[in-house]
Amino acid sequence: MTTQTTSRITPEPAAPAAKPQLPSVHVRAVITWLAIFPLVSIGMLLLGPIMEPWHPVLRALLLTALVVPAAVYFVVPRLMAGHGALTRRAVERQARRAGRKPA
Repeated sequence: MTTQTTSRITPEPAAPAAKPQLPSVHVRAVITWLAIFPLVSIGMLLLGPIMEPWHPVLRALLLTALVVPAAVYFVVPRLMAGHGALTRRAVERQARRAGRKPA
């Protein structure tokens, strides 16, 4: 009886996709502030006259109940996406410039 050996070529595992690098904590803080400040300002302008007789704690409770979810679910993700797009463009421009420079 003869045994046959077959050699199979197994594909090498694919390189893991490059993980997008998160912005630094300082950039995230600025992005969060850029989301929160306008929302609080608009909220105070719109709700201020209605909430004027309320206790300050109740005013803060209502305002934060509206602003925080709006910022977390809508505004901050869009600002982060915009920051990512700008960062990618800057990296691509820098790579093109580095490719054009004579060595």
